Formats: sequence, C-alpha cells, structure tokens
Amino acid sequence: MRVLLIATNRHNRLNSRMNAQPLPIGLAYIAGHLDAARHEIRMLDLMFADDYRTEVRLAVREFQPHLAGISLRNLSNHSYIDPQWALPITKEVIDAIRAESGATIVCGGPAFSLLPRECFGYLQPDLGVVGDAGETFAELCNRLEVGEPPVYGLPGLVYAQNGEVKLNEGYCVSEFAKPPRLDGLDMDKYRQAGFGIGILTKLGSFSYPTGPAQVPGGGAAAENGADWRVIRPIDEVVAEVKEMEERYGLRKVFFIDNGFNLPLEHAKSLCRALIDAGIGADSPSPLHWNTCLAPFGCDAELIGLMKRAGCALTLMTGGRGSSDPHDGDSAGLEEEATLETARLCEEGGLHYTITRTFGEPGETRASVEHKLAFLRRLNPALANLRVGVSLMPGTPTAARALAEGQIADESELLQPTFYLAEEVRPWIVDYLKEQTAANPRWNLW
Repeated sequence: MRVLLIATNRHNRLNSRMNAQPLPIGLAYIAGHLDAARHEIRMLDLMFADDYRTEVRLAVREFQPHLAGISLRNLSNHSYIDPQWALPITKEVIDAIRAESGATIVCGGPAFSLLPRECFGYLQPDLGVVGDAGETFAELCNRLEVGEPPVYGLPGLVYAQNGEVKLNEGYCVSEFAKPPRLDGLDMDKYRQAGFGIGILTKLGSFSYPTGPAQVPGGGAAAENGADWRVIRPIDEVVAEVKEMEERYGLRKVFFIDNGFNLPLEHAKSLCRALIDAGIGADSPSPLHWNTCLAPFGCDAELIGLMKRAGCALTLMTGGRGSSDPHDGDSAGLEEEATLETARLCEEGGLHYTITRTFGEPGETRASVEHKLAFLRRLNPALANLRVGVSLMPGTPTAARALAEGQIADESELLQPTFYLAEEVRPWIVDYLKEQTAANPRWNLW
C-alpha cells in the first residue's frame, strides 16, 4: 500500500523573534514504525514549501497514495499579539488531496489529540488517531491494506458513525521502539534551521508539575518518574545523536523534553554519557544542543554538566509566575525557585531564556509591576512577555474562563483563545509595548 505522510506545520518563528523551524519528528517516528517491506512510504513536509497547495496536489497526483496521514503539530502559535490559527492550512491540504485522490485520510499529532472530536469535525478526515500513534498507525495501515475494518480494538481511533464523531476509549501509546525515519525529509535545510534537529529524550503526561510546590522535596515527585510516560534509554539517545552526525553531518540538536532537569539524576547521567561519547563541548567536533529547563529542581552540578556536554541555550519553561493572590505561598515558592535556577545558569555561563505571562487570573496593576521588577533582576538571553493565557482544554484556567463566561464551551478552544484578567485588559498591551521597547532583550508575545 502506498502511504503519503504530510507534516502541515508552517510556523517558523519562536516567540516572534527566534528562527525556529522544527523538524516534524513525530511524523518521522510514524514513518519509522511502518513496515517498509509491506508499504511504499513517502513524506511531504510543508515547512519550506513556497506554494504548499500546489506541492500537495502534485505529490498526490504523482504518488497516488492509498492512505494519507496528516500530522498536526500545533493548533496555533499561542500569540495574543499576532494570533495565527493552524487548522485552516490543514483543511486546505485535505481539500487538495480530495481533489486528486480517493485516498483514506487519517489525522493525528499533538494538536489533533488536544481536541480530537472538534478537529475531526472541522477537518473532516476519514479517521483520526489520538496520542503517540507509532504502533497504532502501523496497525491501522496493515488493517486497511487487507480490507479489515479499522474501528474495532484500536484505542484512540476517531471516526464518524451515523452522523456522530466517535472516539474509541483510551489513547494510542507508543514505546518509540523504532528510530525515526528521516530520509524523506530535507535534512540540509533543517541543518540551518532554528534550534537544530529534534531528538526525543522524555515525554510527559501532557504536562509536568508547574512549580516546586507540586514537587515535594525539590523534585521528589518527578524523581520517581511518575510524571513521565516515556523516558528513552540514555544509550539510545546518545546513539541517535551520533547517527545524526555520521549520516547527515548534524552537530546541532534540540532535546525534546519539557523538563530536561527532571528527574535530576537522569539529566546528569545523559550529560555524562554525551561527554564520555566524545561529543561534549571540549571534543574536537562538539555537539551543540538546546532544550527546555524546568525552573526548579536544579543544582550547580547539573548546570556545569550541561555546559560541558555542549548545551548552548535552555528555554526556561513552566513556573506559572502566578499573580493570583489565592495562591499565597505557592507563587512565592515558584518565584524563588525560578530566581535560583536563573542564578545557577548565570553563574555557570549557560545562556537561558525566560517566559512570564501577564493577564493571568487575579492579575492586577501591582502584580504586573512585580513581574516586571522580577524580570529586571535577571540577565537572560531573551525574556518573553506573554499577553494572556493561551487556553488549552482541561486546564484550570480554561475552567475559570468557563466559570467567568469568557468562553461558553471548551470547543471554542479549537481557535486561538486567551484568558485575560478583566482588571488589566484595557491597558496591558500598550503598557507592555512600552516596557519591551525600552528593553532590547525583552520580547512581547
């Protein structure tokens, strides 16, 4: 069976200022799990396409796929200042496929998994898959090839039945047991793009603890692995890094990990393994890498190891920086932990970025000034000031938006939707524009 895999992500900026064109690593893992002896596989990545509609139609016309798998990376760019909705591009891609082929169309990816029924209803594919779908998508392809009905027994499968969108119970779960297939992607272009080629180290349970108040003892909950659904063996990660260099000449990677330092000992072990493999900062041909750092649960030893292992920049994420007065000691603990982590990076010579959100529940003029004063105490490579909370389904802020009547239903979150506290709404954008104009390393998003 001929299988065409399409990555529709075209967002190529991180926080509006950084060039960041992420390789569609999820789609590459899907391709890697397919049986190449059984299926003919082709990949189409629209990141660099000048005319993506035409490229899709030409690829479908030439390849004539039996199945088209479409990966949705993001619902939007999460920017209040310049919101960009991703789904219309994917809808255009599906329409282009339909115009050229009768192929079965299957949607999946992180964005689809957030609101699968709503995405299915908007995009109108034939099927959808929810979760990490390497093994499930491969099984789906095998079933379709022999004409077996795919809707039974596959967790996380989305389909239409009697005019209703149905979702099989559970999520697709992958062991990431097979390496990603990269040969179908333009690796030369990605060599020059953004933060480097993505390499998966860990995947969380769609979120990780937002601050030290949720991680007793400075990280105990994370140390036992309870908040990670995938932790790849360190030797596999190092082997993949070395293969990137040997096959594609790539020495710049981004470790896909929304909290590299959690668990702490795992992070240290990975850094030591990179150094021992001869690809650390002091090697003749060093590896340069970036990743995300949780702003708590860190120590000076790890920062030193990260630097020696070749880390060039870390994005400090998480840590709500909450302005809600009901948070009390929790918000103070998070701020203290973030400040300590930032100081460790500065003292260890490790460049970092930091993000603070303005307009959260409970935000006031006083809390805005407090956050700005906090940022002035730091020396990041870049500080991202986000306006509003980009609402995601199932989150406490989405629940609050519902309770306050800012949204009527979570289905509205299919499009870019933001929570912005009423007290600061009239003036926050203009005021933050003034502040960022006076600080060259501050970026409004």
